Amino acid sequence: MAKIGGLAVKDVLKVERIGTHSHIRGLGLSQTLEPANVGDGMVGQQAARRGAGLIVKMIKEGKIAGRAILIAGEPGTGKTALAMGISKALGSETPFVSMNASEIFSVEVSKTEALNQSFRKAIGVKIAEESEVLEGEVVSLEIDRPASGVGPKVGKMTLKTTDMEAIYDVGAKMSESCVKERISAGDVVQIDRATGRVTRLGRSFTRQHDYDAFSSQTKFVQCPNGEIQKKSQTVHNVTLHEIDVINSRTQGYLALFTGDTGEIKTEVRDQINIKVNEWREEGKASIQPGVLFLDEVHLLDLECFSFINRALESDLAPILIMATNRPTSAVRGTELISPHGIPVDLLDRSLIIRTGKLSNEEMSQVFSLRADEEGVNLEPRALAVLTKIAGDTNFRYAMQLIALGNVFRERAKRDVVGAEDIGKAYKMFLDRKRSQNFLEIHTDDYMH
Repeated sequence: MAKIGGLAVKDVLKVERIGTHSHIRGLGLSQTLEPANVGDGMVGQQAARRGAGLIVKMIKEGKIAGRAILIAGEPGTGKTALAMGISKALGSETPFVSMNASEIFSVEVSKTEALNQSFRKAIGVKIAEESEVLEGEVVSLEIDRPASGVGPKVGKMTLKTTDMEAIYDVGAKMSESCVKERISAGDVVQIDRATGRVTRLGRSFTRQHDYDAFSSQTKFVQCPNGEIQKKSQTVHNVTLHEIDVINSRTQGYLALFTGDTGEIKTEVRDQINIKVNEWREEGKASIQPGVLFLDEVHLLDLECFSFINRALESDLAPILIMATNRPTSAVRGTELISPHGIPVDLLDRSLIIRTGKLSNEEMSQVFSLRADEEGVNLEPRALAVLTKIAGDTNFRYAMQLIALGNVFRERAKRDVVGAEDIGKAYKMFLDRKRSQNFLEIHTDDYMH
């Protein structure tokens, strides 16, 4: 907290929920796809990260689509973290849809419809729209309000660029938009002539000395040059699923917010595919195949696997990344024994990335990253105890002791989490092995 002119000014903190993989920022690879031992929140797993980086590069270059990738490994070896790293490395423009295989069985629509919607969500469409706009710096804005207070508001707006200046009549719709956006002299705006929509691009650099202070959200831009009236190309980023919903429901795009998408007819999707392909040929749109991540894929049954095989052969298919921690087991709902509980025909067309167990040193580095992410100060002895507990029990259990140890530290009013805090949490909360041993000893005390 600071004091300015005798007034106390508090710091504004950005509050974010700390998730299991919120420390992941990417894959931690160099330009030559060489992995750092610790980078972007990823630790170890160099071979798996290098393979994932190659997949990301091919996706960005548009050289891969309709492929299946399987991330296989024991529990707690970083399969989901690797998928999150791929998501971060691809960036926000590439669609990334993540879901657990069990969600397929918990929705109101059929299993194949739920999978189809997930596939379509992972395919982006960039639609280019050309429109006439007015772009310039507002010199003055006068809006006349009726004396009675009832009726449309009209006025005049003076816009300028570095080359010209012009006065425009402002109608009722544009006046309302200017009032809503709080447009004033010195703002650089863009006005869509067809719709009358006014968009503030920022504040002119020439007006940055008008006030002593500005909001941190104020953006300063240069005054536009050339003609005020020009053609602008707007790119809309949507997914095939969003286009499906808008064209299939009576309430249109509102179904996207209510979640009431329901079953979408095959005929509607076929017509949309034809239209999107026409836009591609005319240069009005481009397809951006994204990524569909299916965790715990062994929970799917033979019907779902059959649908996935067919969907991957489609012209409009995303990259399918699957993850499983199962060894050789039966495919759900059948007596068919297959590696990872996945049918052999799908495995044959999959690129398999293997994740291995972390070493003690790598686990210690992950604990340090998680402690920094959660704002917890760990002393070296506490870090060593966590690493030992992870080796004796399991990695996921030890990870949860960081936050629990911090609670004991707060109650003791200490600055750092010590080994005794981790020890208290370890004694209070059992891991799987100790709980299992307790059940074996006291099995007669339970109801049978």
